[in-house]
Amino acid sequence: MNAARGFPAFPPQSAGARFATSWWGRAWIKAMEDTSLDHGLLRKGRAYAKTGQVGPITVSPGRIAAVAESDYDTVVRVEQLTDAAWERFLDQVAAKAGHIAALLDRDMPHDLVQAAEDAAVPLLPAVGDLEPECSCPDWGHPCKHAAALCYQASWLLDADPFVLLLMRGRGERELIEALQRRDVPAAPPRGEDTSQGSPGVPAAVAFARQAQRDTPPLPEPPPFDVAFTPPALDAPADAAPGVEPAALRVLAASAADRARHVLRHGRLPELTEHQDLVRLAADHDLPLGLDAAVQAWRYGGADGLETLETAWTPPRRDLARAQALLEAGWEGEQPPRMRAWRNRWTIGDLQLRYGRDGRWYPFTRREDGWWPAGAPERDPAALIGL
Repeated sequence: MNAARGFPAFPPQSAGARFATSWWGRAWIKAMEDTSLDHGLLRKGRAYAKTGQVGPITVSPGRIAAVAESDYDTVVRVEQLTDAAWERFLDQVAAKAGHIAALLDRDMPHDLVQAAEDAAVPLLPAVGDLEPECSCPDWGHPCKHAAALCYQASWLLDADPFVLLLMRGRGERELIEALQRRDVPAAPPRGEDTSQGSPGVPAAVAFARQAQRDTPPLPEPPPFDVAFTPPALDAPADAAPGVEPAALRVLAASAADRARHVLRHGRLPELTEHQDLVRLAADHDLPLGLDAAVQAWRYGGADGLETLETAWTPPRRDLARAQALLEAGWEGEQPPRMRAWRNRWTIGDLQLRYGRDGRWYPFTRREDGWWPAGAPERDPAALIGL
């Protein structure tokens, strides 16, 4: 049986901090939110998760737990994999060398999860798979403490998908040992000449050998909230033409931000050239004439930018669910007259746009078009007050 893993409490976050940047982290949150019976409590849970009042998190087979304010014991239970399901999962991991490499690189391949589901091995939770419990007097399902714990767990999952396997009853060490017993072959390193038929070394074996070496542990990463001060880059009088110190300062600050993101999340998001330009303008106040795009990025990152620039047709079930939430938010009264087109609902000078990340983004009408007006919400009724 795998031992529990402990994680320090998350410090207070900014109001615009995002949950779940990985696709498997978003699936975790969706399972929790789709199970919820009270979307008002979900909003409170999102806000509470960013306050720093949730204590250290313990992840163990079948559960995650933390102590919240007033010493409330908060637990979210997850069904563990059976021995037979675990063997079927190992079959899928061993079927493709890239699966092993991706997992050890802290990535969860889409095709591995799909193959596991086809083999009746549910890795990611679905509606009803998460069972929240809390000693607080709130009858919500989940209460704001359990919801906050789930939202914070998405940050853990972003950084390390083995946290999900541990919840399901198995962890990283058990996976590596099982693959060693199977003697699973691994793909050769990128660029290696395989013309002579070199058998290579199984990735799990190489990783285990490295883990067993008597090497000192890595130092703790620096605090994530430490501001980066770009170096002074005053150009000398004889500087080569074309060198802009201001541009170099921006690039240095951007590199520091991205390094901090890698430390925190394990990887950088994949951005197009346009998205990266908007990111730079948003993070460093660059006057590039992208004001609406910058505003959208600050509210929702790449998802917010896409919602500004792209119209698409959501699944009917998503729109029907949103319509039900909107009607419930008006507590029996007639909701305001609305004009719907694809993922955009227009109510007078307010427009709600449904993003591919499952959130509704508010926009307001200006003389030059529609502008982002606030942070997104899962519940469209929460945005009508704008």
